Amino acid sequence: MPFGCLTVGEKKDYNSPSEVADKYDLGQIVKSEEFCEIFRAKDRNTLKMFTCKKFLKKDGRKVRKAAKNEILILKMVKHPNILQLIDVYETRKEYFLFLELATGREVFDWILDQGYYSERDTSNVIRQVLEAVAYLHSMQIVHRNLKLENLVYFNRLKQSKIVISDFHLAKLENGLIKEPCGTPEYLAPEVVGRQRYGRPVDCWALGVIMYILLSGNPPFYDETDDDDYENHDKNLFRKILAGDYEFDSPYWDDISDSAKGLVARLMEVDQDQRLTCQEAINHDWISGNAASDKNIKDGVCAQIEKNFAKAKWKKAIRVTTIMKRLRAPDQSSSASVSPSADPATAVTPATESPDAPAPVTQAPSADPQATTGAEGPGSAPAPPPDSAHTSPEPIPEEADPSSRCNGESLAPQLPAASPGDEQNG
Repeated sequence: MPFGCLTVGEKKDYNSPSEVADKYDLGQIVKSEEFCEIFRAKDRNTLKMFTCKKFLKKDGRKVRKAAKNEILILKMVKHPNILQLIDVYETRKEYFLFLELATGREVFDWILDQGYYSERDTSNVIRQVLEAVAYLHSMQIVHRNLKLENLVYFNRLKQSKIVISDFHLAKLENGLIKEPCGTPEYLAPEVVGRQRYGRPVDCWALGVIMYILLSGNPPFYDETDDDDYENHDKNLFRKILAGDYEFDSPYWDDISDSAKGLVARLMEVDQDQRLTCQEAINHDWISGNAASDKNIKDGVCAQIEKNFAKAKWKKAIRVTTIMKRLRAPDQSSSASVSPSADPATAVTPATESPDAPAPVTQAPSADPQATTGAEGPGSAPAPPPDSAHTSPEPIPEEADPSSRCNGESLAPQLPAASPGDEQNG
């Protein structure tokens, strides 16, 4: 009984495993992630293919919460640029989520395959994502984990649309949110500073995505040794808090002032001054003719390969259950993490119980969050003209380290890493 299994009530009406098997033929596992297993599934009647995410309840409360949250949000939304939920089954042991199957490439791969790539191509990608996120924001939904890995072309046709996936961190904005969640390199200053936050964090993340797509470089990076996670994160978070990035030469020499202006307005440190998604859609670089047609592929691709090639290899051997903590050890608006924390993994809801799943090795993915230790594109970045605002005040050193990122506590801790790389949900 799809969808009906989640009706609120005292008695659970579980599906049986045979009901799932009667309708869908589950193929072999495509990917095993920390929260779930990913399958390709075929509808036995229509022969149509879907993506299936199977969450095992025995893997812990964190997994159960992630499954329920993703189901809750995806049942609310319907937009052409959001990967749609098709069916839900809940047995006594599992959750099965059946979603549209996106067969296109990740954005990085698409860029590398193009013979010609310009600002207008980037503008088209950003416009579609802005429209989807504006739709979410109109419903008071904050995605909280927007990043390039969660953007994929729906199919391999030349004019394929972009779709957003991975909603296990999405949250209804019932008042401003407090718990820090997300992927370190995409975190907004108010999250790093552990202020209350809301929809503007998604706009900041879109600015980071736009910056990467136009230059091939991450806006915030640190040249600390790959294994020196403590200092890397400390420096990374300090730069985010200060809006400490630049449009460095030669990577931005051929990029229009209009594009730079939109990036700066999206990556505005003061969340009250940051552009909303709808305001960004109305910007001339998105809705007008300000985006340049000049071919920037060679420069962008060279930097993508330089910054993110190692990330694919490193991610294949990286486990993703390391706990992460943000702190303010001094008055310099910096934040540090546990020496074992891995800044290259996404941050996901933690559990309040000790039954979290065992570590799982991630599959390779072009992952801009995994660029820690990669050589930066320039020296000592400086804040852009539009980001000179007071940095948020971080939580004091003595903040309670026991709270969790699950929407039920104050959470000064950035919890376990996320399997956010699956392009199909």
